[in-house]
Amino acid sequence: MRQRWSRILFLHWQVDPAPLRALLPPGLHLDLHEGAAWLGIVPFFMERVRPSFLPVVPGLSWFLELNVRTYVHDDQGVPGVWFHSLDCNQPIAVELARKLFHLPYRHAEMSCRTAGRNTGYRCLRRGQVEDARFSYGPGGPARAAAPGTLEFFLAERYLLYSAAKDGSLFEGRIHHAPYQLAPADCTEWSTLPAVWNGLPAISFPPQSALWVDHVDVNVFPLKRLAR
Repeated sequence: MRQRWSRILFLHWQVDPAPLRALLPPGLHLDLHEGAAWLGIVPFFMERVRPSFLPVVPGLSWFLELNVRTYVHDDQGVPGVWFHSLDCNQPIAVELARKLFHLPYRHAEMSCRTAGRNTGYRCLRRGQVEDARFSYGPGGPARAAAPGTLEFFLAERYLLYSAAKDGSLFEGRIHHAPYQLAPADCTEWSTLPAVWNGLPAISFPPQSALWVDHVDVNVFPLKRLAR
């Protein structure tokens, strides 16, 4: 598939690894940065989403998505992303992603407002009563992350892992140019999406807040991992 991710807000918290580790399937292990585990909440816009051989479709190729993620590696040490959830306001995208990519997509009511490069973002997962709200924009110049830094560890991931209902483990690779990361000016944030997944409540501000204007992405088919 081809798609564009835009107005990305990367929020990250250093957290107790035990609750994260308990939610991982066999064959995956927490990937730590200098001994610390990190949880991410990432709202953004999905744009121009389409199979590589088809044109974009109005009403289907643009929608909102918010994911809750942590960082893992497999038994061979290959690093990637593990999604605890992916909230989305496009019902067809939710169902297709569940079936084709074995990803924990969730139906949600979502909305946004934009003013220049500033974004107001709202997400209410189906079955929840309180919404998560974010207000953010770039807070400085953008640059690529240097290898070895926390920013590189959190953002520069080109592989996702997912698990089918029968326990089979899959990997999916993506490709895009290195993120141009700017510090985010985030005046409103929420950790409710993590709580919706049964993770412990977080009461302190994110230790890392980054903004990306946009990036064009190629998504490759899933590959089943040998067990």
